[in-house]
Amino acid sequence: MPLADALAALGDAGTMGRHDDIVPLTAVVGSAARSDDFDADFGLINPALRRRREALIAMLRAGDYPAPLDLVQLGELYFVRDGHHRVSAAKTLGWDSLPARITRVCTVAYAMSCLRTANLPSKAAERCFLERVPLPDDLRRDLWLDERADWARLADSAEAWAHRTRSSRRGPVTAPELAASWWREAVVPVLDRLRPGAAPELRDVQLYVTALAVRDRLGSLEWPDDLAERVAG
Repeated sequence: MPLADALAALGDAGTMGRHDDIVPLTAVVGSAARSDDFDADFGLINPALRRRREALIAMLRAGDYPAPLDLVQLGELYFVRDGHHRVSAAKTLGWDSLPARITRVCTVAYAMSCLRTANLPSKAAERCFLERVPLPDDLRRDLWLDERADWARLADSAEAWAHRTRSSRRGPVTAPELAASWWREAVVPVLDRLRPGAAPELRDVQLYVTALAVRDRLGSLEWPDDLAERVAG
């Protein structure tokens, strides 16, 4: 996954500092500049680099520990700025981690460990939603919808709720305050009502947006009949 593509989709909200750590190689999913040289699992694509990687493999087998990687962290994922061959060689040998110097970047939409290149368009839609409805950080970490249209439907619902309730609130109200109130006052009661009969694998936002679709006769799930009635109610 190219780092530039991930940042464009997720939204770059600024660097949060640097630190050293031991990083699991399963979480290293992308590159800052060399996506054409390595595949998604850091297998070598460019044959011109084979000799260098083989030399690194021999070095690691001999017990020489490599210099720390230079990584960029987005949420739960890491992108290589320097150390592509080291990652490739370590994976070839079955290593599960390497030391790294990490630059952590905050993003508007959160990068979960399951995020891959194919998910970036839906994450870009999520970023647009969060720019319109700036939910608190603790809620952003569990947001996931597959369809871009669902994010637009969710934003429209939140903004309609905010428009209805804004006039009843005293004093200035910021967008983050309204977003948190929408989730607490509009979303949570629906989740409390529907969660007992819903598919357990659904995240909260998935359950709520599906409830919106059922309510508006735009979709359904294989829920018990009484759950569909509760959505309608």
